[in-house]
Amino acid sequence: QVQLVESGGGLVQAGGSLRLSCAASGRTFSIARMGWFRQAPGKEREYIAHITWGSGSPYYADSVKGRFTISRDNAKNTMYLQMNSLKPEDTAVYFCALSTRRTFRPEDFGSWGQGTQVTVST
Repeated sequence: QVQLVESGGGLVQAGGSLRLSCAASGRTFSIARMGWFRQAPGKEREYIAHITWGSGSPYYADSVKGRFTISRDNAKNTMYLQMNSLKPEDTAVYFCALSTRRTFRPEDFGSWGQGTQVTVST
């Protein structure tokens, strides 16, 4: 099993930046992809980005493309999400998760972290 712990959320004004971290521990050799999801109040959980653990190839949902950057440090078993030009609609609880599958499907992600709150004020 792999355990994931997110950190780095907080309150920021619109247009500001935050950097989220997701630290993995345990059987990290099984990770194929790690991703970020978010859930706003009253809404379903939304996929926003993921990265292949080996090659570090990033992928983004259209809602964050050009504003968010996903990266990882294999030596630290940590994934990051740099969030720039934040908007009030980015307000949500942000979760990291992992997939052991070689192909990408949002529904294959699991081992969810506890989440970190991001609030963007106007």
